[in-house]
Amino acid sequence: MKRALLCAALLAACVAANARDDKDKAKLDQADQDFVNKASMSDMAEINVSRIAVKSASDDGVKKFAQQMIDDHGKTSKEMLEIVNKKRLSAPERMDAEHDKLARKLGSLSGSDFDTEYVAGQVKDHEAAVALFEAQAKDGKDDDLRAFAKKHLPHLREHLKMAQDLHKKLGGKDK
Repeated sequence: MKRALLCAALLAACVAANARDDKDKAKLDQADQDFVNKASMSDMAEINVSRIAVKSASDDGVKKFAQQMIDDHGKTSKEMLEIVNKKRLSAPERMDAEHDKLARKLGSLSGSDFDTEYVAGQVKDHEAAVALFEAQAKDGKDDDLRAFAKKHLPHLREHLKMAQDLHKKLGGKDK
């Protein structure tokens, strides 16, 4: 009898804890969840296309930049995953279709054509990432995600500047 009561009490405690977890999970603002999704996909894309660039770029500066993108975005991905796991959030497991298409396109290019296309994509992606992180740093509701955005915004701005400088060096046109 005591065992049955103990089991029932444990079951009730588990159900209550799960209900609290679901309630906490539901508290995340939709804009914060969108940030998690977009930032996660952005990191995945940076890492994936930069891996291609490390192998395929003809310019040593592009290869060096690509390796830095792999290293830096690998770190932010791990940090984001810690927040996602802590808060029991969902995060995408694949990059978006646009970046998948870019990765396939890059796989078909070589030489200076590859370098130019990769770097132009990096400028575009980092402009979008800076805007995303600025909005989250300013308007995010979740304290951890807002702090994450504020922490990484200077690095993203630096990445954007590096990509823009490479773009100019390779003869890319300004917008």
